[in-house]
Amino acid sequence: MEEQLLAFLDFLKTEYNYSHNTIAAYKNDLNQFLKFLKRNHRSVKHWTDATADVVESYVQFMGEKSYASSSVARKVAAVKSFFNYLVSENITSENPTTEIESPKVEKRLPKPLSSDDVERLLNAPTHKKSAKNLRDSALLTTLYATGMRVTEVVSLQLSDVDLENEVLHCPSKDEQKRELPFDQATHSILLEYLENGRPHLLKNKDEQALFLNHRGQQLTRQGLWLIIKAYAKEANLSVSVTPHTLRHSFAAHKLARGTDLQEVQHLLGHANISTTQIYTQLEKNAEEGDDES
Repeated sequence: MEEQLLAFLDFLKTEYNYSHNTIAAYKNDLNQFLKFLKRNHRSVKHWTDATADVVESYVQFMGEKSYASSSVARKVAAVKSFFNYLVSENITSENPTTEIESPKVEKRLPKPLSSDDVERLLNAPTHKKSAKNLRDSALLTTLYATGMRVTEVVSLQLSDVDLENEVLHCPSKDEQKRELPFDQATHSILLEYLENGRPHLLKNKDEQALFLNHRGQQLTRQGLWLIIKAYAKEANLSVSVTPHTLRHSFAAHKLARGTDLQEVQHLLGHANISTTQIYTQLEKNAEEGDDES
């Protein structure tokens, strides 16, 4: 059964060009399903033995374990995709997930930081002038100034930085690059990092990644998360801060300052404007709160 799982993951990579992170998520979700089968349905020796009742018991199991509805929906979607693949490859003749319903996922509004909290977070690395702090200052500032995704930021190369025109060429999910402008303050912080920070982190002169870790290699998403977490603690922020918080803050603050919704959509790299519209709900809630106070 593991063999078919591996073949499916390879199919996602070769046929759909899914990212490493997406494939890793599929692998984790499907391995969990397989583990559940081995523990609770030992009679299932082949994927053809998995009935709708078996799959439904897995959904019920996740509900009993108090999984978030979004997590259950994602895991169910992974199982459905896998069985669709098995049918298309004639490995199974029937799809037991056809009538399985995913839980309704409540849309949670993103939680941006206030302007004051953003300032405190961005100022946290500036107390020292070490190479690491210059990198962290440039990193946090870039996240907030452009609204880039975490994966996009750590993927930035030196060639993506255009200081003269104050533009970053952002690598996007569809492999097209979008131009993201930044202000003079961000220009100064990036310049200082490039001149006085990055050279001290660099170990291999051929390395082209913009943001480097202490080994002189491209900073990872996990490394970036640890950096944000550490500075949020140092800034004594009372709210939860995740790698996406500065992206949410960028979008919310742009709209609050009058930037057109379609412009924010472009800057964020959203395929559908409905994804961007969620930030208008934040504005509406804030206005309602002001009216009530």
